[in-house]
Amino acid sequence: MKKLLSAAAVLALLAQPIHVAAKQVEPVKISGPANAKGVTNVTVGAFNVGFIFESIDRTAASGGLMGAFGGTTKAKSELVGVTPEMMQAITDAAYADFVAQLAAGGYTVQPAADLFGHTALAKTKSQEVPLDINIALEKGSKGKATYFKPSALPSLLMIPGDFMGSGMSSMGINMSAGQANMALNNYARETGVGVIDVVYLIDFSQQKRPGAFSFGGLQVNSALSVSADYSRMTLIAPSGKQSVITVKAPVAVEGEFVEKSDASSGTDKALQSGANVAGGVAAVMGFGGLRFGKTRKFAFTAKPGNYEEGAAKAANLASAMLLGRLGALR
Repeated sequence: MKKLLSAAAVLALLAQPIHVAAKQVEPVKISGPANAKGVTNVTVGAFNVGFIFESIDRTAASGGLMGAFGGTTKAKSELVGVTPEMMQAITDAAYADFVAQLAAGGYTVQPAADLFGHTALAKTKSQEVPLDINIALEKGSKGKATYFKPSALPSLLMIPGDFMGSGMSSMGINMSAGQANMALNNYARETGVGVIDVVYLIDFSQQKRPGAFSFGGLQVNSALSVSADYSRMTLIAPSGKQSVITVKAPVAVEGEFVEKSDASSGTDKALQSGANVAGGVAAVMGFGGLRFGKTRKFAFTAKPGNYEEGAAKAANLASAMLLGRLGALR
């Protein structure tokens, strides 16, 4: 009886939330900063906005007593209610805002028609519009995203590093990205005009992904953000060399953009809860840590009007940050 009481006490103690101090993250990472020096005459060759519709996030499995309580925790989140028209409107607004900020920052912006009508791009084919990609997230997590281009640009081009695909379906996209990169590079060299490539990935859940959770598992919050690591701006200079500014901390805005609900079934919750308690008692009594975890499903329903406003605002803030850094390199 005393053993069982002790086990229950340990379970109660471990059930208390544990707060881990967040590490300070630099907002951006800059590669090749010297390549942007002196470049003031530019054109925008690509401006792609991706929208995550589904993400499956996992914690890392751990052994022993921690494994009994943490195990492999999985959160599956799905976004519903966002139409192609909404995504196109967000992309068009974000592009117009970016070009306006670029011009206000002292850059001379050449018409996109000059770029896409040039012989350097004669054999360059557009990616499928919209473009669906299975993306690899952190530490074994994965997601599905759909990318849109602005209506003002005739083609959806990506260059290597613009996305992190998973599976065989990404091979063709990677090959096209390599060809586009060469074509844009040739254009910059031949005309003396720098080419800017932008990609933003909008995350609907602002999840604290693996590494930022406690024994309670993944905390899923309803906010909108331009995702870290999957969003960046590249400047291809007339020299053919590149300056790349990558978002390293999510650019998030909070508001009433989506409604979150727990879509997990009651049966699933009951089974997982019972398994975790049994595994924890077994670990405390010396029978080893059983690797049970929690699986939760979350549904995010977009609020029309609010969602577009929030996503456009996140893109606006990301553009201001990236262009501020680019201007400083000039």
